[in-house]
Amino acid sequence: MKINDVINNVEVYGIESAVRGSKYPMAIDTDAVTGEVTPTTHKLASSKVGEGHDNFLNGIIVQFDLTFTNKAWVELERYHFIDFISSQSTMHRICRFDMDKAFIEYVDPRMVEIMKEKTKAYNDLQEEIKTLKEQGVDITELNEKAKHLYLEVLYSNPAGFKITARMTTNYRQLKTIYLQRRTHRLPEWHAFCDWVETLPYSEFILPKKD
Repeated sequence: MKINDVINNVEVYGIESAVRGSKYPMAIDTDAVTGEVTPTTHKLASSKVGEGHDNFLNGIIVQFDLTFTNKAWVELERYHFIDFISSQSTMHRICRFDMDKAFIEYVDPRMVEIMKEKTKAYNDLQEEIKTLKEQGVDITELNEKAKHLYLEVLYSNPAGFKITARMTTNYRQLKTIYLQRRTHRLPEWHAFCDWVETLPYSEFILPKKD
């Protein structure tokens, strides 16, 4: 899996100001402090997760589009400092997705066919409801049937369904994610960590080499 299968439209903010802020504890005149990256900057960044010396990494903000499957999204949500700006919605649009493109390659084709059948059944019923409503026919029972079909679609959707969201996080959270996910079983995490390695000053995030 390639990086651009998972990450797109990346923006990074605040590197210089965060580096400058990292020098405040030892500064007398903060106006004289610069955003130059020094050996001390690297030493602070490479401190162990949880020690607190790398707190300035909170100030380096990263925003990006992330495309993960349902399986990977559940795992990402354990992290407290990576937030959804907005995302595609299965709740609103599940029956409008192209089912031939919506799933990762590891989803059994039989499951994809089931999803295609179920979404078609719902969409066909919606067209019928629309027509009958225009004719003044009572559609109460059909609306209830449609609700049931929609729930079938939602709950039948495989874990390999892909959703794209706009995310915001920081270098300190990425440091934790990288440490925990670099050797994960899911290929999405591998691509995610490959991307982390391409970020400016990625050495602030990556584990210190011996």
